[in-house]
Amino acid sequence: MSKSSLFTPVRLGNLSLENRIFLPPLTRCRSTQPGDIPNGLMAQYYTQRTQAGFLITEGTQIEPRGQGYAWTPGIYTPEQIAGWKQVTTAVHQRQRPIFAQLWHVGRVSHRALQPDHQPPVAPSAVAATGVNVFIPTGPGTGKLVPPDTPRALTILEIHQMVELYAQAARNALAAGFDGVEIHAANGYLINQFMSERANFRTDAYGGSLSNRLRFLREVVEAVRAVVSADRLGVRFSPLFGTTTEERVYLGLLESNPAETYTQAVRVLAEAGIAYVSLAEADWANAPEMPDSFRATVRDIFGGRILCAGRYDLNRARHVLGHGWADMIGFGRKFIANPDLPARLEHGWLLNSLDPATMYGGGAHGYTDYPFHNKETHQ
Repeated sequence: MSKSSLFTPVRLGNLSLENRIFLPPLTRCRSTQPGDIPNGLMAQYYTQRTQAGFLITEGTQIEPRGQGYAWTPGIYTPEQIAGWKQVTTAVHQRQRPIFAQLWHVGRVSHRALQPDHQPPVAPSAVAATGVNVFIPTGPGTGKLVPPDTPRALTILEIHQMVELYAQAARNALAAGFDGVEIHAANGYLINQFMSERANFRTDAYGGSLSNRLRFLREVVEAVRAVVSADRLGVRFSPLFGTTTEERVYLGLLESNPAETYTQAVRVLAEAGIAYVSLAEADWANAPEMPDSFRATVRDIFGGRILCAGRYDLNRARHVLGHGWADMIGFGRKFIANPDLPARLEHGWLLNSLDPATMYGGGAHGYTDYPFHNKETHQ
């Protein structure tokens, strides 16, 4: 399959997309303070990247306790909904669909980010390790700190949390989004319920794999009832390999990751949702996702499969060519290249990413990356 296959149309749920490139969720920490409110600068950022066939927002916390990093946007107040409306209106003017990623970090947080400085909430009272969170220390300043030990949610609170996801989906529709993606990856709340390394409950939400997937199942069902199945996606981050290091950025390493995520994908297949998104390991020398797992996901799941993580044209060609994915996401490349699809299609040089401007700040390193100059090819 040639690189041009990335630029062929595809159906996603009830949407007709012009190409198979998507903008994956990318935390940028540019919301207006106080209030974690999306703003005009964010609308400009997303609009710049509408050469993608499909856009997904950065992780957007569904409630105040869902925040693990300073200045990330929410979708639970009228002001936040109005802020996101600026974004969706601007993107729709470019005739592109955009989904909101619904996010709750669970235990990956700190009292400084929690209401009344209470501990974070999680399936079990076990602290996340091997990760830091970013807390504010003043206007525009912050620092990295280890997350605090959470407290375990009660059964009643779990039921209330499911409804918070559903309400966030209602808010997303009110803000003009075309649909939502449920964030069940990267070691955050839903991933914590799924994982034997974070969930030590002995009730109906813990123990067996079926029980550990119960929260995922209930959230998917509740959100589907709001937005409909063809406007819904879920993101996972299956981690394969032999390392015992817990990498919260990617997810939690299960003793049998293929079994865990095969059953998780079955939950989504039964729900009939539009897509499953697989966030793949993307650090140096990261273990590859096994082709056997890719093939299993394709056999199980009848909707679209989205993949992202260290992709270039050759990797995209390989995965698309085998039918293991329908769309490919490019993250860091898209940050530095707002016109990335055109650059990929024409073989134009790519801008370099400035890591110092990834999180927080203003327009610099956010909306000021240059578009390709067709006169000079720079």
